Amino acid sequence: MGTLYASSGQFSTSSMGEYQGLKFWAHEVNAQGGVYVKATGKKEKIKLVAYNDQSSTQTATTQYQQLITQNHVNMLVADFGSVLTSVGVPIAQENKMLLFDQSGSGTTFFDSNPPNPYIVLTSIQASSLWPDSLSNYILHNNIKRVAIIYGSNDFTGAQDTTLVSNLKAAGVTPVYNHPVPTSTTNFSALLNSVAATHPDMVVELGYDTNDIPFLQAVDASKYKFPKVFTIFPGQESALFAKDIGVSNLAGTYTYAAPPLTKVTGVNYGMSLSQFTSKFEKYAGVSSIDFENIAGYNTGLILQKTLATATSLKQTAFRQAVNTFSGKVTTIEGTFKINTKTGAQEGLPFPIGQWSDNNGQLGIHIYESTIKGEQ
Repeated sequence: MGTLYASSGQFSTSSMGEYQGLKFWAHEVNAQGGVYVKATGKKEKIKLVAYNDQSSTQTATTQYQQLITQNHVNMLVADFGSVLTSVGVPIAQENKMLLFDQSGSGTTFFDSNPPNPYIVLTSIQASSLWPDSLSNYILHNNIKRVAIIYGSNDFTGAQDTTLVSNLKAAGVTPVYNHPVPTSTTNFSALLNSVAATHPDMVVELGYDTNDIPFLQAVDASKYKFPKVFTIFPGQESALFAKDIGVSNLAGTYTYAAPPLTKVTGVNYGMSLSQFTSKFEKYAGVSSIDFENIAGYNTGLILQKTLATATSLKQTAFRQAVNTFSGKVTTIEGTFKINTKTGAQEGLPFPIGQWSDNNGQLGIHIYESTIKGEQ
């Protein structure tokens, strides 16, 4: 199996978290003699071939090619996120290699006509679906003045499109809607412009390297916005508690991802308590985050694919995934793809709000936001 990771650069925190989760999965199955491969009728040990792209799309382009044409991997796993996945999608399609896309959820990967049969989104929903819970929260709480800042990339651009569409359909037009480069870290001037619109809620759609300086800028400014939302505190709570501070993070809204949310009905892989205990020991850490779970979840989907596919052809892998879609529930949720496009339709994130519980980070989760309620 081949994959990429980023040990440095803009996406390193999230990428390394996912990579650790995937490596942990390989370690666990190999300790049990490997994964069962239906096509060979026996267990096979996992060999993970991984290259460090250092958050560079140029480097990733070369390395995706290398994994396919030089290493001849049987299964190809993308690096974290839409930016680093974007260059792998056409390479995999050109080489007729199924790309197991961990978290590259940009809409453009799944809207080609005819659909690309060589991609499957394993561990997060297609990003165009994420804002359904956020718009539900906004509308059901009668929030009328919404200001939005979003990164100009497939991941957050798709979220902005959905959020604005959902709000406008209900008669709410954002008072501010502004794209910024994905590399943006200075938000001072933007906050001045946002404040001038007197918003009831400020929504910043970015990666963790955007969210952290944004929240720091809000804290350092004279502005006290009634409600503030960012994406990544719900995926990397320990990092945000350290860099923002528990008291400053309190009150912030986010998408609440596992392990903040607890999945019931798990029928494949470890329970959350088992995963937490074993992963913390394996990685030498005191807590887990969503990216660790996402990487592990990708491994489980690879495992189920090999246990289901009748041959080692890439088309057989894709057919296998279609077969078990909607039937597998892991600690991340129910895996359910659009069988035509490969986009993930399961694994929704509700809205959560952080609190300061005597110096410890707590969260209130609005579970019903994924159902269109309060």
